[in-house]
Amino acid sequence: MSFAGKVWRLLVGIKDGLALLMLLAFFSLLFGILSARPSPGQVHDGALLLTLDGSVVEEASPIDPLTALINRELPARQYQARDLVAALDAAAGDSRIKAVVLDLSTFIGGAHIHMQELGAALDRVRAAKKPVLTFALAYTDDSALLAAHSSEAWVDPLGGALIRGPGGNRQYYKALLDYLKVDAHVFRVGTYKSAVEPYIRNDMSDPAREDANELYASIWNAYKADLKKARPQVDIDAITSDPVAWLKASNGDTAQAAKAAGLVDRIGAWDAFGSRVAQIVGKDHWDDSPGNFAHTDLEPWLAAIKPGKTGKAIGVITIAGEISDGDAGPGEAGADRIAGLLDDALGDDLAALVVRVDSPGGTITGSEAIRRAILRQKARGIPVVVSMGNYAASGGYWVSTPADRIFAEPETVTGSIGVFGVLPTFERAAKFWGVGNDGVKTTPLSGQPDVIGGLTPETEQVLQMTVEHEYGVFLGLVGQSRHKTPQQVDAIGQGRVWTGGMARQNGLVDQFGNLDDALAYAAQKAGLKQGGWHAKYLGSTGNPYASLIEKLMGRNTEAHSARAQDLFAQMAMAEQDRSWRIAHDMRRLLGASGAQAYCLECSETPVRKDPQAISGVFSLLNWLEGG
Repeated sequence: MSFAGKVWRLLVGIKDGLALLMLLAFFSLLFGILSARPSPGQVHDGALLLTLDGSVVEEASPIDPLTALINRELPARQYQARDLVAALDAAAGDSRIKAVVLDLSTFIGGAHIHMQELGAALDRVRAAKKPVLTFALAYTDDSALLAAHSSEAWVDPLGGALIRGPGGNRQYYKALLDYLKVDAHVFRVGTYKSAVEPYIRNDMSDPAREDANELYASIWNAYKADLKKARPQVDIDAITSDPVAWLKASNGDTAQAAKAAGLVDRIGAWDAFGSRVAQIVGKDHWDDSPGNFAHTDLEPWLAAIKPGKTGKAIGVITIAGEISDGDAGPGEAGADRIAGLLDDALGDDLAALVVRVDSPGGTITGSEAIRRAILRQKARGIPVVVSMGNYAASGGYWVSTPADRIFAEPETVTGSIGVFGVLPTFERAAKFWGVGNDGVKTTPLSGQPDVIGGLTPETEQVLQMTVEHEYGVFLGLVGQSRHKTPQQVDAIGQGRVWTGGMARQNGLVDQFGNLDDALAYAAQKAGLKQGGWHAKYLGSTGNPYASLIEKLMGRNTEAHSARAQDLFAQMAMAEQDRSWRIAHDMRRLLGASGAQAYCLECSETPVRKDPQAISGVFSLLNWLEGG
């Protein structure tokens, strides 16, 4: 070997040695830092601290590690309602937990039934003689409802509260589509099936307005009743009927106005709030910074309270989010994924099956694939019970039809029995851009549907008849399930939405109750005694790479406190979904989704945040406009 080669090998060896030493030094330093503090995985005597920096959902969507790394930030966190309820119920009976603390400073919210479930769990904590203390810089509808269940609700001096109530405007695109020279061909059955209206109107139709008015009035009355029951001193009418006069009475000081109306008990910054909590639960001996107190966070607490698995298993399959073909989810009801989970469980010796539905519907084919998979479980002779969450409408009701019994909450949004399809064509845009269409056809359907040349009358008739047939199938499924004739189902169908209370009256649900009630009923029908069964949730245990990325990128207090938290920020967070919903509407129009059974009125359901989809939609719109 030459002298130069020997020198080169020496240099490479030195480089590798230095790299190894630096790596060892890094991990030694990391070990020292981690060893200097108590393990975050341990449970400590003190408070259970729930820093809800995100939204409460039925089923959390997974984090895409690659997208998180590319964007260099994590999406807003999602908390499963059942996890929070389990954490609170365990805290109520554990002597290590002296109080429950809610930090709602960056809480986005959740659907009403989830707020009811959390409120009831907070009441059980208080019934166990443990205080519940809540803090936020600003309260809006959902956070105010949770705070109403606390022993002490605090607000920052620069904060306040604002109750907006359900409802609001949604977007209609007929004029935009005309401007872009796009024709939306709609095929539907149902006087109240308003999901297609954004593409064929610039405003809400009278039947849709009637339907929405009844629905939102029911939800709003339930919200006010829940708030008043939890906190009788709240003057909800003064807050909402004339908010300007309400604020003027406190000279525009929203914190004082919130206290005067009974929404909060005390005004103070986090330091003062933390000192108050420390008086109850003790100080944090590892960090004596102002506002700190002894506590256990949610993740280690959940890890410590995992229930044992005794007796027979009752399967729980969750159908949450919009139903689609394919394997999307969790957080979106991909039919192939859900059907696969059900089929995989055929050999699990389940004693019963509970289907938890929290979906506004979606594709007919996806809904039917899930229904058939449920029937394969039912063919084993086990009881099948449906538990409806916030929404079980359209396709969400389609998948509920195999049930032996249907449970719903009074505020569940269900029904919306109707079918539609929408197909855009661009013949006017093509003509404007000088694109010609010509060819040879052997039948009236040759080359159809032609999105560039337009639809033939025969194609339109075929598509309309297809939708009408699928509506007839829907009526038959509901009629068979609810022991009604197709005519009786049609009278309560036609795309009309119902609350759980109204649905119980017209026979679409059997009784009121939550998921626990449905599980207890399923156990009874399976002949199982109390304590002789456990719930087995069918689904993925999570992506370990996503968990690693989440830890590395830091769900930490620094990131949490860096976000704006005042009323303006809270309102902006609540409206962030609007741009995604607009893109979702366009994607529904432009995508090849097939016939749909979808509920437009279920507007609070989260939409899928797909940056690639929104980019593609607006690129196409930009091209049509000539930009």
